[in-house]
Amino acid sequence: MQKLKEFVKKNPSFTVFALLALAIVLIAVFAPFIATHDPYEAVLADAVQAPSAEHWFGTDKMGRDLFSRVIYGARTSLSAALILVAIIVVVGTMLGIIAGYFGGIVDAVIMRISDMMISFPGMVLAIAVAGILGANIRNAIIAISIVSWTKYARLSRSLVLKIRNRDYIAAAQLTGSKTGYILTKHMLPNVLPTILITGATDIGSMMLEIAGLSFLGFGAQSPTAEWGLMLNEGRAYMTAAPWLMIFPGLAIFITVVVFNLLGDSLRDVLDPRS
Repeated sequence: MQKLKEFVKKNPSFTVFALLALAIVLIAVFAPFIATHDPYEAVLADAVQAPSAEHWFGTDKMGRDLFSRVIYGARTSLSAALILVAIIVVVGTMLGIIAGYFGGIVDAVIMRISDMMISFPGMVLAIAVAGILGANIRNAIIAISIVSWTKYARLSRSLVLKIRNRDYIAAAQLTGSKTGYILTKHMLPNVLPTILITGATDIGSMMLEIAGLSFLGFGAQSPTAEWGLMLNEGRAYMTAAPWLMIFPGLAIFITVVVFNLLGDSLRDVLDPRS
């Protein structure tokens, strides 16, 4: 308990943003208990109602309670963003470590593929892939993963190149340590802090990417409660019923800001110089 108090006192900003991020996660987990209505129940007689005591955020064009849909949207948007970040972090980091450690033809192949992916505008390529695979949230995650892993591959490769020729790596090789052991016990721990910081910061940006695809019609499909899709559905009512875009937009804004600031504060916590 004393160590926890010291940690909180030493890292107040990280503690605040970690609690806010935890609150967002808990909202997503306990959405059925927080939502006041069934987010998928359409009552056409209540369509496009302004915020009121009955419907805190108003209703959409189908008469569905917007507050409940925003709460349930946290499940879809946040889980999709976390899954996406996990995929690109694991795939990109492992490919980068392999490229940096082995070098030669392995490094050339992985980096040329990375260069090829970077040469295309990310969102345009993601739209093309999502269009080929079909419009749904799963394919949106796959499409963005295909164009986003390169960042982690290049970052982890550069970190591995800095330590590949260190004496303790040479000693591990001379003592007969297996390649897998060296990669997991020496290479991975050295790249992990930077990768974790980058991954935490990218949760917000990946959520924006998914919301962008859904807004354009290449991600989540109706009647799924997803913030980007809700923005698209409210676009036609921007002047008559602005709450249809304001509340999903605020949900995206708050979540992205919290996770971006969490990543920045995590950098201070994991900074070896401190």
